[in-house]
Formats: sequence, structure tokens, C-alpha cells
Amino acid sequence: MGCLAVVAWVGMYATYYYANRGEVARKSELAALLGGFEQFVDLGERTQVSDCQYHGPLPDKDCTPGAIFENATRKEICVKGYSKTVRNVSVSLKKKIFDQYGIDYPVPFGSYEIDHLIPLSLGGSNEIANLWPKSAEYPGFYEKNITGNYLLEQVCAGNIALSIAQERIAKDWFSIYTALGKDTVRQLKSRYKNWAN
Repeated sequence: MGCLAVVAWVGMYATYYYANRGEVARKSELAALLGGFEQFVDLGERTQVSDCQYHGPLPDKDCTPGAIFENATRKEICVKGYSKTVRNVSVSLKKKIFDQYGIDYPVPFGSYEIDHLIPLSLGGSNEIANLWPKSAEYPGFYEKNITGNYLLEQVCAGNIALSIAQERIAKDWFSIYTALGKDTVRQLKSRYKNWAN
């Protein structure tokens, strides 16, 4: 390879790198957030049943630490329609959860939903420890649902372990969402129109 060819190659690489460094940084951040091997999911215990407080886009970890179906496997959750087969949250339980977070029920249509911190689609359970009233306001349940859809795709593709997805979405779903980047979010919104605003 001649000297001019090397200079041209280095110049093209540098141009690509600097043009795409934001995307490279996001991918590195996602890899750091979602790295690891299958492990026991330790979400902690539910230790509080009233006066629950939001922590930015996250629920009160003492009221809503997350909970999973212990026997849910990657093979089961990756079957289309899995969530519908396990969804079971009564109106009385929803009222109780709104009360624990100090929100008057009924709420204006579309303003909140009772959200599964670990989505059903990722093996999350219907236990009260996994439920919280999530607002539609940014960052709200639309963004959280996009995050869950992304993680489900990654788990089903074998790119990340189910236990890693469960633990990471419970601990800090919003960091994952912000690391996705606008292009990925736009693609997810187009693929999951039911869950995108």
C-alpha cells in the first residue's frame, strides 16, 4: 500500500469516527449497561406499603423493587402473545397501588397506567412489588415500553441474558432508554406502534 493510500485510508477512518462518535459512545454505554452473564436476579424485598415516592423516572425501590415469575424462560417469553397469557391485575389492586403512591383514583384517561416495572414480556410478574403508577409525561410509560421492547428483542436474539435484562430495567430503565439514541428509538416506535406515542 502506497503512502498516499495509507493517508487516504486514515483520513476516511478519521472522518467516519468523528462523524459517528456519538453513536459509538451510545453503543459502548449500552454494552456496559447490559453486559454480563445469566445470573440470579436479586431485586430486593418490598419493605414499604405507603407514602411511596418517585425518584425521577423510577419508582420507590422500597415499594416497587420489581418481581419476576421465577419459572419464566427465554423460550417462553419469546413466543408472540406471551404477555397476554400471564397478565392479571385487578381493578382493586390498581386502586391500592395508586393510593400507595398518593394518586387519587380514578385518574384522567391516558395520564397514568399501572406499569409492570419488569415488563410481563421480560418475565415480570403481577405481584404488587412489580407494579407502580407510571405517568404518560416524559419520561413516561411510552419511553419505558420502548425500553422493554428493545430489551425483549435483545434477549430473544440471544444478545443479552434474560436475568440481565430483568435486573437492569428494574434498577434504571431510563439509562438504557437514553443510551438507545434517536435512530434506535425511532425504529422501535415504527415497529411497535401500539406502544409508541
